[in-house]
Amino acid sequence: MSDQPVQVVILAAGQGKRMHSNLPKVLHPVAGKALAQHVIDTARTLAPQKLIVVYGHGGDVVRSTLAEGDISWAEQAQQLGTGHAVAQAVPQFSDAPCTLVLYGDVPLTSAATLNRLLHAGRDALAILTVDLADPAGYGRIVRDGAGSVRRIVEEKDASADEKAIREINTGIMAIPTARLVDWLGRLKNDNAQGEYYLTDIVALAVAEGLPVRTAQPDAEWEVLGVNSKVQLAELERIHQRNVADRLLVAGVRLADPARIDVRGTLTHGRDVAIDVGCVFEGDVELGDAVEIGPYCVLRNVKVGAGTRIAAFCHFEEAVIGPDGVLGPYARLRPGAELGPEVHIGNFVEVKKSVIGAQSKANHLAYIGDAEIGQRVNVGAGTITCNYDGANKWKTVIEDDVFIGSDTQLVAPVTVGRGATLGAGTTLTKDAPPEALTVSRAKQVTIRGWDRPKKVKK
Repeated sequence: MSDQPVQVVILAAGQGKRMHSNLPKVLHPVAGKALAQHVIDTARTLAPQKLIVVYGHGGDVVRSTLAEGDISWAEQAQQLGTGHAVAQAVPQFSDAPCTLVLYGDVPLTSAATLNRLLHAGRDALAILTVDLADPAGYGRIVRDGAGSVRRIVEEKDASADEKAIREINTGIMAIPTARLVDWLGRLKNDNAQGEYYLTDIVALAVAEGLPVRTAQPDAEWEVLGVNSKVQLAELERIHQRNVADRLLVAGVRLADPARIDVRGTLTHGRDVAIDVGCVFEGDVELGDAVEIGPYCVLRNVKVGAGTRIAAFCHFEEAVIGPDGVLGPYARLRPGAELGPEVHIGNFVEVKKSVIGAQSKANHLAYIGDAEIGQRVNVGAGTITCNYDGANKWKTVIEDDVFIGSDTQLVAPVTVGRGATLGAGTTLTKDAPPEALTVSRAKQVTIRGWDRPKKVKK
């Protein structure tokens, strides 16, 4: 939270021609979340009095994607520069004494850096700057002999000496609101681009004797923007490596920190191990000593302590109890709830089903809309026939049931406690407890039958 009342203006009107995409630039994702959403979420941590998003290109899509009750919208119908963009937000301004200007395509700026900037701007105009080894393409910070900021010069308007300056303007500013409104009305577009530059307010502040201060981020990547798919990919890897480093510091063992993707929130206990190529989306919770094999995808999943997940599993909207053994190639769909010590093996799919403790489905099975008790063995090739073409029906399998291979349970159907279903059974009626139920045609041998032969072409 900011130490002074502030309103935030986020500029998100640009087209992003170099993205070569129909999707507005600010909606392209980093870590599964739109660039502008990262900026909005960080801005909210400052508890602003007003949060204003200036939109333009792809306006309807931008508004519908980022729509939240606390956002005020200002349209920039023509993109005539950053100063013009901020001016479109003026009718939405609150009475906050400070206005923070952010950019919808600069997603990784930290709240700590923004608070530092706001502190520098308590009685001044504050600019977030950074020193770059190669400042080409950026506006330069021009200082006088005493080190005071005098103005910002854009690359296309800079002299050779000015282009040699390494301190650049990130565009992020904390500005006294009353002064900002006045300055915006005095901006001119007599420059190489014919645009109204927000940076020109620096010279106006200097002329009026208002201090111009600077702050710098903790890391250069905090102020990197996106203008191309190349830069988008670079930011993705920077962000993911930062996430990986935090996991490592917290004690997670990563087989390769360069090969993990967290597209949401990943919480974990102690002694968690994650192999390469895993993707975590939404809210994922891993208990103590969970082990995840390579190339797994978990989306909104809770995994109990001690569970081992083998390679190439795909889990979504599922809850997994402790000490489970899953995979490889297992799939849990929304509504899957597994109790303690459950085994779900290769090419087994579970959807909207509860499976009790110590039950097993180790091979090639489909369990959908089912309630399975404890210590149940589901044989290979078993399926719950839960869909009649129009409606879904439930299968109930009570404790200690043994289901033979290649069994079809045609729901709605119940298998009683301790029952056994013989291999190849098609169950269309309830199976009584503690009994063997079998449905097979009588085995016959047909003599003189010839196997079909391939016809030569």
